[in-house]
Amino acid sequence: MPGNVAPLPLRILRLTRLLIHLLAGLWIVRLHYPRMSPQRRRQMVRAWSRRLLRILAISVHAEALPAALPGRCMLVTNHISWLDIFVIDSLHPAIFVAKSEIRSWPLVGWLCARVGTLYIERGKGASARRLKERLTHSLASGVLIAVCPEGVTTYGRTLKRFHAALFQPVIDAAATLQPVALRYQDPQGRHTDAAGYVGETSLLESTWRIVSARRIIARVEFLGLLPAEGETRRTLAGKAEGAIAAALGVAAPQPRR
Repeated sequence: MPGNVAPLPLRILRLTRLLIHLLAGLWIVRLHYPRMSPQRRRQMVRAWSRRLLRILAISVHAEALPAALPGRCMLVTNHISWLDIFVIDSLHPAIFVAKSEIRSWPLVGWLCARVGTLYIERGKGASARRLKERLTHSLASGVLIAVCPEGVTTYGRTLKRFHAALFQPVIDAAATLQPVALRYQDPQGRHTDAAGYVGETSLLESTWRIVSARRIIARVEFLGLLPAEGETRRTLAGKAEGAIAAALGVAAPQPRR
């Protein structure tokens, strides 16, 4: 079998194990998750995410991984795949902000919604205001929030402009920003598009591409913390863009006017 391609029987086995794991997750979330303490929930999410990544033969290599994050903190990362959520959750479980379309995904959408994922309703001003208020309240309460402010996915070879509005809650809650640079590689350390969920690719097509790779390495680099004090949402977004672009070795978006 050439290169980084998994044989067909292994792909089918991974899909079967993935389905079983998703169903088990639904069972846990439905019956036990509401009664768990916040600490137990984080432990469960971390363990479940690590198990999912092992099923898909995805290894997570973290650089400068902090043992703990500030009490009021928002993670900001570039966006490549639906896997990004589980890669981050395998290290520091967080409440993610995601596009509303994810709610309609089979199994995964329901599971994400039940564990607290917050959704962006595009083009709806009232929804955006409610989201901002919820994010500010969550950050002020010590809940770890994670956002992918590009708004779209890329293959990781470029970085799109960050939506500055998502950074306002960090300022309002006097929180700290934790930039994270994420990339996917093959076992030889070369960039791979196998994890990419880009353009018109369907969730099923993306999943098949992932299980078809013999092994994928997710490299997660935690960069320097960015305090919100004295910043505007535009300057904070610009600093996060620059830090992540430099870590990925790609061009930063054009400076804001």
